Amino acid sequence: MHGASDPDPTPPEVPKPEVHRRTHAYKSLNPHSAQEERRFAFSELASAPLIVDAIYGGSGVVGHGADPLCRLIPRCPNQGGFRAIGGQSFGKCTILVLSSSGADADWPDQLDSETGVYTYYGDNKAPGHELHSTPKKGNQLLADLFAAITIVADRQHTPPILVFTKTGRGRDVIFRGLAVPSQNQEEGLVAIWRQTHGKRFQNYRARFEILKCQQIPREWISALAGGDTKQATELAPAVWKKWITSGARDILRAPKTVQHRSKEQQLPSASDAKSVVLLAALRSCFAHNPHDFEFVAAEIFRMIEPRVFDLEITKMSADGGRDAIGRIRIGGDESDSDGIYVDFALEAKAYSESTGVGVKDTSRLISRLRHRQFGVIVTTSYVGTQAYKEIREDAHPVVIIAASDIARILRSRGFSTKAEVQKWVDGVLAVGTIRSP
Repeated sequence: MHGASDPDPTPPEVPKPEVHRRTHAYKSLNPHSAQEERRFAFSELASAPLIVDAIYGGSGVVGHGADPLCRLIPRCPNQGGFRAIGGQSFGKCTILVLSSSGADADWPDQLDSETGVYTYYGDNKAPGHELHSTPKKGNQLLADLFAAITIVADRQHTPPILVFTKTGRGRDVIFRGLAVPSQNQEEGLVAIWRQTHGKRFQNYRARFEILKCQQIPREWISALAGGDTKQATELAPAVWKKWITSGARDILRAPKTVQHRSKEQQLPSASDAKSVVLLAALRSCFAHNPHDFEFVAAEIFRMIEPRVFDLEITKMSADGGRDAIGRIRIGGDESDSDGIYVDFALEAKAYSESTGVGVKDTSRLISRLRHRQFGVIVTTSYVGTQAYKEIREDAHPVVIIAASDIARILRSRGFSTKAEVQKWVDGVLAVGTIRSP
């Protein structure tokens, strides 16, 4: 079942100390401009269709009466991000509404529009309860949902999962789509440990997949909310019926048309205070020895891609534009001999948020890539517009991990304070700050 984010200035070169080798944002969820938004006013919600990426407006009044979800979805509870209609237990719940602001640094719910994967954290977000013993029984329902995905008779009782995220404007929400539990048995539902004030507890990280269904039939939602099982079965979208009967899923994937991110997209917003604190703490660790960031950058990439191995930090005097080199395994299990290995080179830049990675830095890395290699840039800042555009428009195989990406991976691993970041960096450097002569 499951396991328990004009060329920019480049900082001057800093003398490198002699050491030895070792082996080793919140982004906006709304892709539309203000001119392209399809928005339904609060007065229209009772009859409004559910369209992917449409915005549903809240009322201007104060209190629960302003909540658009209560008006849009019949019998929808008026509080919380986890709203079960019909009952809180599996088999009784007829519709599950997941709503999130995406701005909680400790529990960063987010949608990856390119892959169609929505990551959502359960409702045990503070010490005091066992994993499944939460007031709304949300985590128990999550466990039952993921347990049911491989058995047809159980999938019949799975409620449609409607995903909404807040737009950041008043009570307005945006509909992200109709979701089903991920079929990835190891990553679909994972119990993760966290601690608050020295007290440890567990919560779920759940991954759902958005089905390719641009508009949800309103009659279907009404039948489900009213408990009319027969009519609901007849009115269900084709992709939902297909998943229920066979387990096959047509996922809504949306490759980007604009391949480069802006400076603002690569840096956390000022309102994302916890990400700003984490990045400031990380940069301060390398204020006097910026080249030590190479070891931490390599570890960050390993956290993102766990199948990376043979990762080596290069000699400083002859790194040739590559701070680290390594391989990543694609396909095959660790216990068999199948699969292929792809080499990569990594460049690390511990820059302030006001200093971008420029064309000189990126060109240096690209020029060192050999045939069938790819590159990785890890920076505590951002990649400048011209450099980013050249990488994407010329189709260079370079992965860019910017400040907002680093903040997300640190938050997802439970880091929330400067002290936690410092302790982690010290641990990495204690093992790694050795290079071959």
